[in-house]
Amino acid sequence: MAAVREAFQRWEAGGSFYDILSDDAVWTITGTSPIAGTYTGRQQFLDEVIDPLSDRLSVFVKPTVRGLWVDGDTVFAEWDGHGVAKDGHPYDMTYSWILHMKDGRVTRAVAFLDDNVVTDLWERVPAGR
Repeated sequence: MAAVREAFQRWEAGGSFYDILSDDAVWTITGTSPIAGTYTGRQQFLDEVIDPLSDRLSVFVKPTVRGLWVDGDTVFAEWDGHGVAKDGHPYDMTYSWILHMKDGRVTRAVAFLDDNVVTDLWERVPAGR
């Protein structure tokens, strides 16, 4: 859990959480939003989820951790994210992540989020605007 806590702390300080992902991490986003699906490899996840999200935000998401729980090599994270879209509207989301860990790195993740918030952002703010 220490690695996950430290990754969130780096992110809160302006760094990136995603440095903790192994190169071959598998990240699944549940639901039906434009970013729902399974991404194989850290780079695919960054290219197809994080970069398009960043392109729609003037202030990238900052996390506030509600709680971290551990069961063996699995960390459960509940956190709130706040950002600002390029159209000036807030981007607020509560996330729940299940992070499977090995040697201090995320090897597999399942993310639960509000499909409506993501879909609204994707429809309202085109990437690169």
